[in-house]
Amino acid sequence: MSERSAPAARAGRVVLGRRVRVRVPGSSANLGPGYDALGLALGVHDEVAVTAVPAERGVRVAVEGSGAGRVGVGEDHLVVRALRAALRSAGADQPGLEVVCRNGVPHGRGVGSSAAAVVAGVAAAGALLEVPLADDVLLDVASALEGHPDNAAASLLGGLTLGWHEAPPSATAHGGRWRAVRVEPSPHLGVLLCVPGDELSTARARAMLPLQVPHADAAHTAGRAALLVEAVTRRPDLLLPATEDRLHQQQRAAAMPGSWALLMALRAAGHAAVVSGAGPSVLVLCPDDACAGAAARLAAATGGWRVLRPGIARTGAVVEELAGGPGAADG
Repeated sequence: MSERSAPAARAGRVVLGRRVRVRVPGSSANLGPGYDALGLALGVHDEVAVTAVPAERGVRVAVEGSGAGRVGVGEDHLVVRALRAALRSAGADQPGLEVVCRNGVPHGRGVGSSAAAVVAGVAAAGALLEVPLADDVLLDVASALEGHPDNAAASLLGGLTLGWHEAPPSATAHGGRWRAVRVEPSPHLGVLLCVPGDELSTARARAMLPLQVPHADAAHTAGRAALLVEAVTRRPDLLLPATEDRLHQQQRAAAMPGSWALLMALRAAGHAAVVSGAGPSVLVLCPDDACAGAAARLAAATGGWRVLRPGIARTGAVVEELAGGPGAADG
């Protein structure tokens, strides 16, 4: 991951003793043709509580749920790294931190666990400051850490998001910024998430992609990505053709043969199935409950999959300030 300065923000001061809690949804990126651009927030959540303490007290991190015992519990924890990056963007001093993570977003399954942690960190940083950080700054810092805005935007804003990188105004200027817009998914749209037992590294999945693609494949994917926005927001009956992809899913099939087989079986049965993010989970976009039920039965019949119906998180990251003495951040 790369760290890059966000747009200039007013220098802030961390309020020592302030305790905040952030609830952040997971997400599914790409949705087939929307590679590195489209994200959909899912109804699985992480909750992170953070207390700002004097710097000499250092950092303490406790983790419950997904990733417990396998992720760092100090400065190397992703929430802490993201929080510190956001504070640097504000020109703020770095305090000591007490962090409690309750993770409901599965790790290594393509449902945005790293982005959820990053968004939790930057949102907590913004809330710990005397002058809060604006959403566009939070998005820019989070996307820079992630390297792309798809999952980060969905976790921050909720609903369906379209993200992009805006180049600097002139060739001699430096930087640029990450941006995103949120659009409201159709109220008739549901989601089904098929989660395998095995994990898949995002880095490994990305390494399988070719450096160049045929012009015809790029043109096909651009058209389908545009159609997908219409399908998700207003025309769920168009979901099956709108989720066709030629850029990344088949190219990574060898890394997740079970996922590819399930995806193809679901699509052959008329369900709009896609690889969720870099995989190996499979996401099905369902225009009604009957479709979701049929897809769930098919996925369950393959064996070895945990089939969830998380719903769409129409609200992104939510921050609340906690009151009380030491330990209040754990409540």
